[in-house]
Amino acid sequence: MAGSKPRVPPEGEAPSADARAPKKPHTIEGESFLEGKLLIALPGMPDPRFEKTVIYMCAHSGEGAMGIIINKPVEGLHFPDLMKKLELATTPRTPNMPILYGGPVETGRGFVLHSGDYDSNDATLPVAEDVSLTTTIEILRAMAEGKGPRRAIFALGYAGWDPGQIENELRGNGWVHCDADDGLLFDSEFDRKWAMALRKIGIDASTLSAQAGRA
Repeated sequence: MAGSKPRVPPEGEAPSADARAPKKPHTIEGESFLEGKLLIALPGMPDPRFEKTVIYMCAHSGEGAMGIIINKPVEGLHFPDLMKKLELATTPRTPNMPILYGGPVETGRGFVLHSGDYDSNDATLPVAEDVSLTTTIEILRAMAEGKGPRRAIFALGYAGWDPGQIENELRGNGWVHCDADDGLLFDSEFDRKWAMALRKIGIDASTLSAQAGRA
């Protein structure tokens, strides 16, 4: 996975946002088995940026894959802080949730994973039955006003894979995957998500060693 260090947008700089939702790669039947799933790093992951990560997979096809890391908060940065940087008004209903490090690609770009009760026309990409992805500034404004989705996380950057890359990493025992649920996706127990995700597929994290997986 190519990438760079996480970058918090400087004062006054908005995370870049497309006018429309990010496009999914063209899906060939049978190739999108990770879409809407959780990807879980195994011990022995050589890239420290992905050590003990849990990634919600937003797209997966023969053209590649992309997802958002959901268990790595950016130290000292919360949603109201970002609203201040973007010069957006906050209200008593503005959530005080942490900003997450979503991955090493496009770390100056913001991504909101949220429940399906919010839709911004062609700016919102449905991923699963009750999970969507939106990247515009309008959803941040709605969230700051308490008019956003029922549940949401905001991340800077994403994780991306070239065609066939994630399949090779899975065959090399770098990752395992499991079904997603609202608790793992949206709850704020970030330091427990990795072990909780492994437990969903019957793996006790305390029994794993660094030799158990290689990316």
